[in-house]
Amino acid sequence: MILIYSNISAQEWQSKIIYYENGKLIYVSDSLGNRIPDFSFAGYKNGNEPVPDVQIVKSISPVEGDNTLNIINAIRDIAENYPVQPNGFRGALLLKAGIYEVRGTIKLNESGIVLKGEGSENNPASNTIILGKGNSPAGRSIIVAGGGVSTKWNDMVPGSKVNIISDTVKVGENKFIVENTNPFEIGDNIIIYHPCTQTWLEAIDFGGTHSDEPGADSNDTPWEVGSQPIVYNRYITDISGDTITIDVPVYYTLIRALSQSYIYKYSRLGLKRNIGIENLRVDIETSGDPEDEEHAKNAVDLFLIEDAWVRNVTTLHFVESGFRTNTATRITISNCKALDPVSKITGGRRYNFNAYTASQQILFKDNLATHGRHSYVSNGTSWTSGIVFYHNYADSSYAASEGHRRWSQGLLYDNHVELSRVLAGYNKRRIGLYNRGYYGTSHGWASVNSVAWNCDVKDGQIIIQQPPTAQNYAIGCSGSLIAGYGDSSFDEKEGYIEGSNKSGLLPQSLYLAQYNERMNLSDVRGTSYKPGMGEFFIYHNYPNPFNPSTRLKFYLPEQSVVTINIYDITARKIRTLLYNRNLSGGVHSIEFTANNIPSGVYFCSYTVTSVTGKEYKKIDKLVYLK
Repeated sequence: MILIYSNISAQEWQSKIIYYENGKLIYVSDSLGNRIPDFSFAGYKNGNEPVPDVQIVKSISPVEGDNTLNIINAIRDIAENYPVQPNGFRGALLLKAGIYEVRGTIKLNESGIVLKGEGSENNPASNTIILGKGNSPAGRSIIVAGGGVSTKWNDMVPGSKVNIISDTVKVGENKFIVENTNPFEIGDNIIIYHPCTQTWLEAIDFGGTHSDEPGADSNDTPWEVGSQPIVYNRYITDISGDTITIDVPVYYTLIRALSQSYIYKYSRLGLKRNIGIENLRVDIETSGDPEDEEHAKNAVDLFLIEDAWVRNVTTLHFVESGFRTNTATRITISNCKALDPVSKITGGRRYNFNAYTASQQILFKDNLATHGRHSYVSNGTSWTSGIVFYHNYADSSYAASEGHRRWSQGLLYDNHVELSRVLAGYNKRRIGLYNRGYYGTSHGWASVNSVAWNCDVKDGQIIIQQPPTAQNYAIGCSGSLIAGYGDSSFDEKEGYIEGSNKSGLLPQSLYLAQYNERMNLSDVRGTSYKPGMGEFFIYHNYPNPFNPSTRLKFYLPEQSVVTINIYDITARKIRTLLYNRNLSGGVHSIEFTANNIPSGVYFCSYTVTSVTGKEYKKIDKLVYLK
């Protein structure tokens, strides 16, 4: 192992359709007006505020037998006795270390409550383990946070429906003209609704289901009128004359001649907000049969919810999903693991991180999935958009992370990494932004205006196809094949592909570049945190995966004492890189060369104490591949 303080430069290049000019991102539209949209609004409160650390107001320990009511009663006690504070929270419930047998569903169904544990590893002496037992009712979820109902935001304030009269609202735009602004005020939560009309279906080839081709059967049919409306959940940020400005752009071009779009005020019935789940483990008990499905279907569900998060949570042995969102907006799921599902390897299963129906502005960040079919997936159809999968890892995948069905829009796979090679006998697709034809339930065009950016799928394939009226993109990605065709794909026009298997893409992360520019954190490269922001910050190591060297880079706001340790996936410390090293404020860079350790996932732990007494602890993932 060699430590060298240095700056490492690569041969950098920029895309032709999104690039820096005079320190600002420039977006180039195609002849149809399609362009890469801004994905920076994903996550808790659109990323405008950090995920908070909420004060603990109650703690409990496990009891013998079923703990479902033990936990629900503690949640109810906080809801009844701790009013919502000005910050939007009642307080946190701490589940002390130990094993909590759960035979029902924990309903975290009151706004302003955070469920905390003491750790997400497998040692009950120091970690909080929720052990899901039994299968009653069949197909249940272990934790459900939010209102718990899939409304798709269809509850309308009476009298608030107003037509959009702009001829076209292009992808990436956030302004439009309406016939009447009187029902609305700045700050209103509105729904934009683009009906699924005959004319629009004709423009998109009725979803492109390939239902007239060999392989389709009588159940594989073109999409029908009314089946796939395009729906956006937004807030009004400005009203000027007859023009409304919204907080987040649209992810598909709305053309009035194809469908008369309209808006209405969302009544928010049953919606819950300001809910968090963190620092615990959800382990679902199975029979031991690798195809056993007589156990809980999902570990963590977020249903009818806004402004919520899950962080440092490990889930195991689910059938469908470790983490699933539904009728959910502005959610961050970070530093989580969805491991080793137990089920048959077939449809409707092993969607480890799952943006399901009516999921918007969801950020999946720094997560790990193992043995998934669709490890990071948008399974939510035309109600789902603005989903960011940033800096995630998948190991031993059986199929692709992808837009899965029926016009999911605005998906970003950013620095996605497959840790293993294609498993023998399984499909080679690892990222799919494409047409799924008659697969599943006439899935058809599954991804629209979606991007794979700087992803590495090893010897797998990335399939990028262009939908009618829209586009999909792969820029700076690595794999054995990056094209408009691939293993078991349908014949369609190739999407926009640039810089395949070419290192040095600038910016390294599209999401970070867009976020940093919007928040005025960086005005040049989009991968840097602007010095002087007053907090410790780590940059993701680069390259990652690495062999044998990688650069660790971090920013200190002031003089600090720094310790950096490397741990393996079992939490065993294998290296100390720095120990109580006194460093000045500013950006520091270390080249780490790994010797005499096996390939795999490692965790770099930073412990920092500044001269003014501020303490920081952060962890980043490193992937070493020999």
